[in-house]
Amino acid sequence: REKDDKYKIRMPKLQVVKDKRKSIIDVERNIFKFKKSSEEKSRKREKEEKFFRETFVYDKEISVINTAIAECSVPSERRVDLPVTAGEQLDVIDVTEGHAVICRNSEGRYGYVLVEHLNFR
Repeated sequence: REKDDKYKIRMPKLQVVKDKRKSIIDVERNIFKFKKSSEEKSRKREKEEKFFRETFVYDKEISVINTAIAECSVPSERRVDLPVTAGEQLDVIDVTEGHAVICRNSEGRYGYVLVEHLNFR
């Protein structure tokens, strides 16, 4: 056995250089992934809007009245309250009778936010 190992020819392993250019198939796959993620986001937004309309009994057209920036972070105590982080930009959808306004965040969630926590520009 030792003699057989002694005369065995050992070939060095060659490194394969990968082509860094993307093939057309890879580009098409990335396009489909992008479309899929945007479709998922739109479905999520539609779901949030449906929940908002049912919970708040809101039958008006949703339009942005104003934009505001949250001054401080506020966790939500109820499902109808919108959790807010400091510096987050919110779209004001509707004004209520009390000290709260109905806002939408960048993720598409709706909820009440107290006016004291917002900075209107």
